[in-house]
Amino acid sequence: MATLRRLREVPRHLLVCEKSNFGHDKSRHRHLVETHYHNYRVSFLIPECGILSKELKNLVMETGPYYSVKNLPLHELITHEFINTFVKKGSCYALTYNTNIDEDNTVALLPNGKLILSLDKDTYEETGLQGRPSQYSGRKIMKFIVSIDLMDLSFNLNSKKYERVCWSFKEKKPLEFDFLLAWHHTGAEESTMMSYFSNYRIQEHQPKIALSTVPELQCPVLRSSALRGEPEAACSAPELLDWLGAVFSHAELNNEPHNFISAYCCPQPSTVVAKAYLCTITGFILPEKICLLLEQLCRYFDEPKLAPWVTLSVQGFADSPVSWRENEHGFRKGGEHLYNFVIFNNQDYWLQMAVGANDDCPP
Repeated sequence: MATLRRLREVPRHLLVCEKSNFGHDKSRHRHLVETHYHNYRVSFLIPECGILSKELKNLVMETGPYYSVKNLPLHELITHEFINTFVKKGSCYALTYNTNIDEDNTVALLPNGKLILSLDKDTYEETGLQGRPSQYSGRKIMKFIVSIDLMDLSFNLNSKKYERVCWSFKEKKPLEFDFLLAWHHTGAEESTMMSYFSNYRIQEHQPKIALSTVPELQCPVLRSSALRGEPEAACSAPELLDWLGAVFSHAELNNEPHNFISAYCCPQPSTVVAKAYLCTITGFILPEKICLLLEQLCRYFDEPKLAPWVTLSVQGFADSPVSWRENEHGFRKGGEHLYNFVIFNNQDYWLQMAVGANDDCPP
């Protein structure tokens, strides 16, 4: 009965909302984007817009590439060559896919050179590496987190620490995974992922892009100064986030009695815009690309526009071992970790960050 009762419980979610201005010295919008490493979907909505600007459309089309590698041995990510070629010469990202964070071994490489392993108990003990119990293990510890600093290892390749990690991954407990990989770098490209991993089954991918115009869209009325909303005058930040989820899911928002799929309708007060532009990018999307999108959306209001605000929403991979920075992430009843910017025409913004049951409070 206790198990059945837990299954019926509504999953815990945590939503943090704050407001600021892009011009403020202490605005942390860029830092927040840069430290949310593994993103699979980016969406933006522009009310009263029928055609994207050339600059914005070019950015959308240039969000790739990324790569998938089948059965890549983990020791390939700790070699001297890999660290010098990719980790030290830019921001390198990697994430296992087709793995479930609560059940399987998962691995993530962060742009600061940290290799994060989320391992089940048996695998952890077999590796012989030092880690810590997962903070979401409960009474019976079944998952362990191992963090390996590749930048630190690279300074002394003859150290006992480096030799032990190599021995663990090559001999003691060889591990291999399907990986998603991406690399952001500046300057001349001396090497590419395709040529470096040519001995493995590697493919180059471009993100999937969906562009559409939504006619006669009923939108919430917002005031940049009223994060909590104002009765009969403006909607709140949580109400907006619910509405955005419905719009991105292409749900009908009219709450008609014959509609058995969705009874949701736009929060009040609201206004109808003639059309709105919706763009969704799906793939392995780097924070550096999202920063450029955010900057371009901020410049959208450099010239007078009918739209009072635009939004940029970013969703992380549900089975990533981290959410923000090195914060441990789990799934349980929902693996969401996401954020949303509402950008107003006076350069004020709302920032909304949401996580599920197995996550720390967003930064």
